[in-house]
Amino acid sequence: METVSQLARLGLFDARVPRYTSYPTAPHFNDAVGHEQFLEWTRALPADSRISLYVHIPFCRRLCWFCACRTQGTSSLSPVGAYLETLKAEIDLFAASLPSGVKLSALHWGGGTPTLLDADMIADLADSVFRAIPAGEGFEFSVEIDPNEIDDPRLDALARAGMTRASIGVQDFDPEIQKIIGREQSFEVTQSAVDGIRARGVDSLNTDILYGLPDQSRARISDSVQKLLSLSPDRVALYGYAHVPWMARRQTLIPSEALPTPQERLKLFDTARRLFLWDGYDEIGIDHFARKDDSMAVAARDGSLRRNFQGYTVDPAPVLVGLGASAISRFPQGYAQNLSGTGDYTRAIRDGRPATGRGHTFQGQDLMRARMIETLMCSFRIDRQEITDTFGVEPGFLDAAFAGVKERFEDFVEVSEAGLSIPIEGRPLARMIAKAFDVYAMDKAGHSHAI
Repeated sequence: METVSQLARLGLFDARVPRYTSYPTAPHFNDAVGHEQFLEWTRALPADSRISLYVHIPFCRRLCWFCACRTQGTSSLSPVGAYLETLKAEIDLFAASLPSGVKLSALHWGGGTPTLLDADMIADLADSVFRAIPAGEGFEFSVEIDPNEIDDPRLDALARAGMTRASIGVQDFDPEIQKIIGREQSFEVTQSAVDGIRARGVDSLNTDILYGLPDQSRARISDSVQKLLSLSPDRVALYGYAHVPWMARRQTLIPSEALPTPQERLKLFDTARRLFLWDGYDEIGIDHFARKDDSMAVAARDGSLRRNFQGYTVDPAPVLVGLGASAISRFPQGYAQNLSGTGDYTRAIRDGRPATGRGHTFQGQDLMRARMIETLMCSFRIDRQEITDTFGVEPGFLDAAFAGVKERFEDFVEVSEAGLSIPIEGRPLARMIAKAFDVYAMDKAGHSHAI
């Protein structure tokens, strides 16, 4: 495989780079952004505009060993109920600072395990959101659902609340791999959850599956993908497992010696990729697949696909507000992140102020480089005319930048009068090529393997 030998020769299998769901990335946030900036940026939103809202539920009944998300375990609903009251107070606090006429373009509940909430809690949270900020035309409401943590009453509550899209994490269907990563979830349990979702008229289904897991082989991932395809999801995220035990201590329970090499990871990805393509899915960005009539596939074709903290998105709203502990907001002026500790977050809201703990104010070339990285990650190209017209840079700047990337990545990029593009054989390197446009210093230990 010529691509593999070229990657090895260039030393790219050892690269660790960000996933670039933001620019600059979250490790570069600082405490110069606080609740005053959050309020200022919120009040500066145009009247009658549209925003997206992300609501973070950080609790899980069980803590999966592979997960590096901001979560905490709980054996009862008592701390969840207390957190929900704080979250409702934050919703009201945020809504009070919004200009008139602002409506929701999209709402996403993530975690953690949002379906840890019981049916009454689900209804209460949804009522609080929509009472504070009404839904706009074309509104989409998506929820992350754990098949092991869902039942008919909760599905009924989500359907009544207006859920339009469900997202289910699969990871891998192999029982032995599930035990190694601390995530036991049978195909039958997953299929039952999917059937329950669709029985309630929710036709849009997202699923996640991982490659690069311990003891994963091409035969095993093929079996998992084919089982996943039998569920006919509209979208699939094929994520590479990020083994970062120095950041997520629970990952120390996963034997590192059982992990595939970067070369093997690339083959696992390619095996799964081919199965999705053979089943008629369109390839979206670096790690997504979608049915041809899905809005994400349409957005990829017409150039409107975007990227944010939730990954790839078709949501057109320019502002994403994150509520809940550790949640991140993106305004035209910069990023604002809530305090991560549940106790610190709760105290801030009880004091009657936003829980912003850190962030970043855009400066210098941030917005230009953010756009260059986003288009690379979404469409594998940078349009020279768009960048020069939008940001007023001199043509010589891009000439030099593109030449440097071409020298570094040789046959994996193409440079022309139109701009810079990544051919199919270079797309596994998209994150590394994007890194060439990132001027912030990077601690490689904080990121996963690029392949």
